Amino acid sequence: MPEPSGALPVSEASEFIFEDIPYRLVRSPRRKRLGLVLAQSGVEVRIPQRCAARHGHQFLQENIQWVRAQLLAANQRASQVPHYRYIFGEQFPWLGKLMPLERAANTRAAGIGEASILLYTRAQSPGQEQLQSALQRLYQREALAMLTEKSQLMADQLGVTFSSVRVRRTKSKWGHCSIRGELQYNWLICLAPEPVVDYLVAHEVCHLRHHNHSRDFWLLVQSICPRFKELRRWLRDNGHRLTV
Repeated sequence: MPEPSGALPVSEASEFIFEDIPYRLVRSPRRKRLGLVLAQSGVEVRIPQRCAARHGHQFLQENIQWVRAQLLAANQRASQVPHYRYIFGEQFPWLGKLMPLERAANTRAAGIGEASILLYTRAQSPGQEQLQSALQRLYQREALAMLTEKSQLMADQLGVTFSSVRVRRTKSKWGHCSIRGELQYNWLICLAPEPVVDYLVAHEVCHLRHHNHSRDFWLLVQSICPRFKELRRWLRDNGHRLTV
């Protein structure tokens, strides 16, 4: 059956084409069954080390409609990703709304307010890459402060404690709670509407009590975030749009 992408050790790879779709036949010593993956490099047919190549080709042909559907969906999602000009005056998202990027008079004035994003740069005319890097640092700082505050409020509500809060830009997870009580969030979540942010925080804080996705866990999430199903669906359907 087709499977989601994942990191696997690759020992051998060959490139082919079926109809109009190029693909790679990848052998892996750890793989025990055939699988289809849409990787960054394109379509991959992953097969066990000693599997005959013809089985991989046949597997792709049998699942070619699934491959086409996945490629179409991936292209549609890619077309929905916003592209920004990294200049003052451009509008950038924060908590679900677009706000203009304005120049701050100094570092103390820099921050994200109700109506604008104030960014301080020493250069009077920063290049787009320089401004993008500075803007991302500002986002990380503001996201850490907000997510820490929200985590504390929800932890107090549930009577649980955490050891730390960190923010990172991760590829596959929006949040994580370690067994040691360390909370980690993808700071891009702060581009989403605030109820979605609250759902993610509720999700991770509830893991401080239940380190699983059991029925008890979801009941706890629902107790502090009644709309969690709707908000989780929004994040699944729109998460790829959250970028800056």
